Amino acid sequence: MTQSIEVRRFETPDDRLDMKAAGGISVVQMGTGNAGMHAVFAPGWTWEKDEKPLIGCPDACPTHHTGFCIAGTLVVRMTGSGEETEIKPGDFFEIPPGHDGYVKGDEAVELILFAAPDHSH
Repeated sequence: MTQSIEVRRFETPDDRLDMKAAGGISVVQMGTGNAGMHAVFAPGWTWEKDEKPLIGCPDACPTHHTGFCIAGTLVVRMTGSGEETEIKPGDFFEIPPGHDGYVKGDEAVELILFAAPDHSH
């Protein structure tokens, strides 16, 4: 573990999930294994249509998300219960695995997501 401060920028990501006109997710990977993601989903974006094909077509999103909403309204649906939750600007959120979602309205959704190191493999 280094004692120096590490600063990264989303303009120069380590990885990018490009959803073309629908938006995308820029990922920065820190030396500690922590990751930060800047996600932008355009109006009309749905998990089913725009992200599912890019991550191998699981039935629902298999990832746990912790994040903060900057702009827009994202509706997240737990696929097991069908329960829907609106995430709006200023909301800090945690979403368990097993969900999908879509952009509500005509404003793009902008999120910052945080991910701890993955020690599962």
